Amino acid sequence: MMRSLYSGVSGLKNHQTRMDVIGNNISNVNTVAFKSGRVTFQDIYSQTLKTATAGNMGVGGTNPVQVGLGSAISTIDTIFNGAAAQRTDYPLDVSIEGDGFFVVRDSSGTYFTRAGNFHIDQSGNLVNANGLHVLGVNGQAVALNGNYHDISINDLGQLTGIQTGQSQAQVITTLGIAVFSNNNGLSKAGESLYVQTAASGAPKSLGTLYCQAGSDGAGTINPGSLEMSNVDLTNEFTDMIVTQRGFQANARVITTTDQMLEEMVNLKR
Repeated sequence: MMRSLYSGVSGLKNHQTRMDVIGNNISNVNTVAFKSGRVTFQDIYSQTLKTATAGNMGVGGTNPVQVGLGSAISTIDTIFNGAAAQRTDYPLDVSIEGDGFFVVRDSSGTYFTRAGNFHIDQSGNLVNANGLHVLGVNGQAVALNGNYHDISINDLGQLTGIQTGQSQAQVITTLGIAVFSNNNGLSKAGESLYVQTAASGAPKSLGTLYCQAGSDGAGTINPGSLEMSNVDLTNEFTDMIVTQRGFQANARVITTTDQMLEEMVNLKR
């Protein structure tokens, strides 16, 4: 009887975790380039009450008799499906259509992001919304060496601008795109950033430290746009209802088991 009590407790904990993930998804429905999470469950090992036997001497075999001992979290995945791009027409806003991540860096290390809302800081560096330096294909921070105007990023990921005294735009540098063999192995670092792990492996590199947009498996660049969140509110609200009912059902298992234990205790009276 105590097995059902512990199974119900494990179910409550797991459904609470699933609701936490759903709540985080919904809170980031309008976050630039946010990727939703998904929780999957698995059963815990089963207690074997009777082992399987083979048939012999005209008697058939028997199947194992087992009782499950609850559930556990199997995975909490990040869903890297593409999302719609919102047109902004700001010359330094870019989104990636396809695979890959922009590369940014600060004093603590290198990060990867799908959020392409960039700007030029007071020192002439191309930075993201939180001030991290954007890196080029060679792994160097993208910076303007000189006075430029009409600065923009084209569909090849090239930062272009017209230098003072000139009339034609020129390519200043090319943004690097990091491509991983296992995006799900990346670890979230907050602020729409990811860090590589042993599971994700290092970014692919063919001739340069990072890929150029549209080559070597990297996606293409959409200038003047931002990738939106891939959270689907219809799915999230549906999952919320299913999770709530699962939580209630596990709570009912606990209360029913408690009532049965109470009846058992009362037998002594």
